[in-house]
Amino acid sequence: MDQPGLDPQEHQAALLGLARINALTRTASCFSPAIRRLAGLYPSRRLRILDVACGGGDTVRAISRLGRREGIDLEVHGCDLSEEAVALASAAAQVEGIEAHFFQADAIAAPLPSGYHLITSSLFLHHLKQSDAETLLRSMAAATLDQLLVHDLIRSHLDLVLTWFGTRLLSRSPIVHIDGPLSVGGAFQLDEVADLAAAAGLAGAQISRFWPERFLLSWSRDAPST
Repeated sequence: MDQPGLDPQEHQAALLGLARINALTRTASCFSPAIRRLAGLYPSRRLRILDVACGGGDTVRAISRLGRREGIDLEVHGCDLSEEAVALASAAAQVEGIEAHFFQADAIAAPLPSGYHLITSSLFLHHLKQSDAETLLRSMAAATLDQLLVHDLIRSHLDLVLTWFGTRLLSRSPIVHIDGPLSVGGAFQLDEVADLAAAAGLAGAQISRFWPERFLLSWSRDAPST
């Protein structure tokens, strides 16, 4: 997925395969409690949300649908380094009739835009080496008005087995078949995630584990520094 010069059609097929996997594992649902919390904190304001490394935009669309269902006024944006991913995400949102804004950005090389109540990232951290992962967390923390959430894989033998079978059942893309197990190998274990959060200055960050072999890192500006 990260290979430069990847054929656009193969890239799109891979992104669509990942979207099916994310839907089955209910990736976006782990962000729902935070969105509801923020809606309670800002009942008369539009919540601005940014999804970093949004890929094909399936998480952005899922968050937008949540807002529709529950009557939460959301303005949802997604950014990605890939021009192809941004184009696919924009087209998919338009087809579904979802109002969302997508833009190209390098989340490691440049600061993220500010003014978002919640900044999320899903299944991106495992693509990064330790120093870049710390940079991403610092950038998300600096840009968010209230909270950041990072959802990703846990490096384990169980996740490797689940990913090997899951990618072949849910996608015909050979890129997904290769990228899935490689992603598990590049993922962090929970103690390593805690070390990343500490190194990035996220005092009071919380890490929760959920099925299937995923974690959610949560940090808020009002988090106690224990």
